[in-house]
Amino acid sequence: MTHSSSENFFKSACIFEASLLLVAFGLGWIADINPFGDLQFSETAILYGVIGTLPLIFLFLSMQHLNYHCVEVVRKLLMETLASRLHTLHWSDLLILSAIAGLSEEVLFRGVVQPWLEQVWGLNAGLLVSSILFGLVHAITPLYAILAALVSIYLGWSLSYGETRNLLTPVVIHTLYDFFAFLMIIRRADSTPKCNPSCHAAFGKDSAKKTE
Repeated sequence: MTHSSSENFFKSACIFEASLLLVAFGLGWIADINPFGDLQFSETAILYGVIGTLPLIFLFLSMQHLNYHCVEVVRKLLMETLASRLHTLHWSDLLILSAIAGLSEEVLFRGVVQPWLEQVWGLNAGLLVSSILFGLVHAITPLYAILAALVSIYLGWSLSYGETRNLLTPVVIHTLYDFFAFLMIIRRADSTPKCNPSCHAAFGKDSAKKTE
């Protein structure tokens, strides 16, 4: 994929993720919830966010060594859909995209949807249902949807970790995890052997010899 195509993907992805803030404000208006009501700057919340990213990084790295078919499907899909689009982007672009996605998705799901459902069904049910919804909107495969829902439960739990509820913690976790995942996807793409046309030609000759 050309650099211009990657730039177009970057702009489109940023616009799409940022548009989720409009959805958050719309739902917040309906539910009478301030999407940024629980977002407060706190060095402690940032520290919790940085530390809280580590288990997700461990999960991501562990998934790279599992050879189950459903896991392979997820890995292959991520490589096919993201690797070529992210490959030519600067690391700062990846960080910007991660930050926009982390903020927008957390404001929507942890800032509005989860509190809204908690008001209706209680804390535990609100967390569970909002996490299921999070998994469904990330359902590129059944396994990915389940993993996204579990991560959402973790992010929802981190929202209330500490003395006061602070949306900054899951925003930091989401941002740093996405940034790490983007870097690892690019690294994996770089380390994957590529076969040029002459390689394919040689392979064809070898195959022909085997069939003679």
